[in-house]
Amino acid sequence: MIFGIGTDICDIRRMEATWQRQGERFARKVLSDAEFLVWQKRSARWPQRGLRYLATRFSAKEAFSKAIGLGMRMPMTWRHCEITNLASGQPVIVLHGELRTWFEAQGLRAHVTVTDESDYAASFVVIERDAPDTVSTENPPCTSTPP
Repeated sequence: MIFGIGTDICDIRRMEATWQRQGERFARKVLSDAEFLVWQKRSARWPQRGLRYLATRFSAKEAFSKAIGLGMRMPMTWRHCEITNLASGQPVIVLHGELRTWFEAQGLRAHVTVTDESDYAASFVVIERDAPDTVSTENPPCTSTPP
């Protein structure tokens, strides 16, 4: 059953202006350690590609926070929500810390898609909840973690 949906659109020009003001500090605030490494590699090869990566991750995390109904308040944090890709290229959400614990206790699963085009990055997230009789309060599997 659908628990929540969220969408976000990010103006890449606005992201660039924030980057100009805050530099690497902004990327460290928004990206997990693994995402930060990818961002560095992409930025080194082509700065605009790094900026697009940052914008899609920002957008996906905003959409996720809306879909779970918490916004940007605990246990939701920028760095506890990681957007990564499977070998196929499919984006997936990997959660960490208190956010993962909360998410799993709710019996939730996440689906995400991201896209970018010249001036904008956009994301859409659907959160599903297991049927009430299948939710375990002990250690349910985290289906948001890639295989």
